[in-house]
Amino acid sequence: MSSKVYDIVTQQITSLLEKGDIPWKKPWKSTSGPRNLITGKSYRGINSFILNCSPCQSPYWLTYRQIQAKYGRLRAGSKSQLIVFWKWIDKKDNEEVNDPDTDNTKGKIPLLRYYLVFNLDQVEGIPRPPEESITNPFTPIQQAEQIIEAMPLRPEMRYGSNNAAYSPMLDYITLPAKESFHSPEEFYSTAFHELAHATGHKSRVGRKGILEPSFFGSHTYSQEELVAEFAASMLCGVSGIEQATIENSAAYIQG
Repeated sequence: MSSKVYDIVTQQITSLLEKGDIPWKKPWKSTSGPRNLITGKSYRGINSFILNCSPCQSPYWLTYRQIQAKYGRLRAGSKSQLIVFWKWIDKKDNEEVNDPDTDNTKGKIPLLRYYLVFNLDQVEGIPRPPEESITNPFTPIQQAEQIIEAMPLRPEMRYGSNNAAYSPMLDYITLPAKESFHSPEEFYSTAFHELAHATGHKSRVGRKGILEPSFFGSHTYSQEELVAEFAASMLCGVSGIEQATIENSAAYIQG
């Protein structure tokens, strides 16, 4: 059973990587992390990573049984998210390892199981806890602001998301709130990266990496990410903030 759970988790992480959700450090934090709505306990380890990769905004998660107990209902089309759980049990209590020809009744072994959970955003009929946000002091960097303001045909920039992304189809950028970034330098580095992607739109440069669909790991995808991150690194240099973001940029480029 344990090997099956490992395979499922490995496949899930592989799928995230193929979609481009690369697990390097995010330079922002909008909530205190994913946790169970009913117990209040935070998810740790691989569960924290998996749930943080979800596009859902709420930090709260529930099992289907917990949703039913609260008289909630799932929204149409909602998909569950896998998490894992393990604990130490006595060998004699585990039928999977009991072998009549060997002595498997002594000692303890780890028992690994997986569960399916749903985000509170996918649920109707359950009151939402007061929204929490983590804010950091944000002092605008004038030179970086001037670069953003001076961009020709700059796309719309929307704030308040839990991720940073550029939509080639709709031509707009989503970013977390400025105050959720660890520092102003990290905000501008991220904003520059997404604005660099936007230069590939047909109304601007018309770059292949934006105009044509590409899959994670392909030459076109990698080339587009390099364009965006090198552009961000150069703009940070012009703004005088390159040292504050170079470690994260290097990890991004390596990925």
